[in-house]
Amino acid sequence: MKLETLVVHSGRRIDQATGAVTPPIHLATTFERAPDGAYPHGYQYARESHPNRSDLETCLSALEGGAEAAAFTSGSAATLALLETLRPGDHVVATDDVFYGTRSLIVDLLGSWGLESTFVAAGDPTEIERALRPTTKLLWIETPSNPLVGIADIAAVAEIAQARGAEVVVDNTWATPIFQRPLTLGADWVLHSTTKYFGGHCDVLGGALVARRESDRGQRLRQIQKSGGAGASPFDSWLVLRGVRSLACRMKTHAENAQRLAEFLAAHPKVVRTYYPGLVDHPNHDIAARQMSGWGGMLSFEVAGGREAAFRIAAATQVFTRATSLGG
Repeated sequence: MKLETLVVHSGRRIDQATGAVTPPIHLATTFERAPDGAYPHGYQYARESHPNRSDLETCLSALEGGAEAAAFTSGSAATLALLETLRPGDHVVATDDVFYGTRSLIVDLLGSWGLESTFVAAGDPTEIERALRPTTKLLWIETPSNPLVGIADIAAVAEIAQARGAEVVVDNTWATPIFQRPLTLGADWVLHSTTKYFGGHCDVLGGALVARRESDRGQRLRQIQKSGGAGASPFDSWLVLRGVRSLACRMKTHAENAQRLAEFLAAHPKVVRTYYPGLVDHPNHDIAARQMSGWGGMLSFEVAGGREAAFRIAAATQVFTRATSLGG
């Protein structure tokens, strides 16, 4: 089934009680037991699971081609939950252009708990291989990266890491499964801030992890999600699932607009450099062309005049709102 069809139908079902074609929001925090004490509908307490989160997780797993998914209150909550499956003394290798919040969680928060880490250049598989240790459990990459739109070779990185017993996590927030499916390229985990393109309306916070296969780490992640209470709420799950319905159409328009803007900026005399994988002079354009079906909607650029000029230009934009986040 094509992704354009999956985004419309995955995780959605006709409501058996009313025949409604849109899933209802289930705000119940607790669910009725059967006479024998069991939970015949599969739900016990909303912190552990609820219908709206189950629907969203089914959808996200299908879009990424994974075995299972877990939806969280934010992308950072999903990141922290996966890191919490590690133990003191375990080692994480991450690319040096990962989201600053991911670096902060690895170094500032979990570093004090005994998590060890090394940051390396994303575009250099040799440097990644040198950084791996016997205690390395996760290799964390982000491609395209925020904010310099770096590209990592997912298949090459996965081959290197898995040969040494490490699992590969790919932050796929900027590309979305519409343009890139890391699990099919050998990654073990895909991370999303569903706040961004999945939500698509700047009105919901969310995050998700999708696993290529069921595993002990996946079971521990589920335990952390349930016991830690960071699972996505009913309304937030419903909003993200609603946003997914238009994801394929929106991403194609985002990419078309970004390509035209990138070409305009690349030719502008006051622009020093434009970062966008759809430009043939991007240093990893060939890798992006091999693993992506579209270039995405995000770009960045440097202007002549340094920081002062950059802030002046950002403050003067009229179509773009100067605000945190993307995808709306």
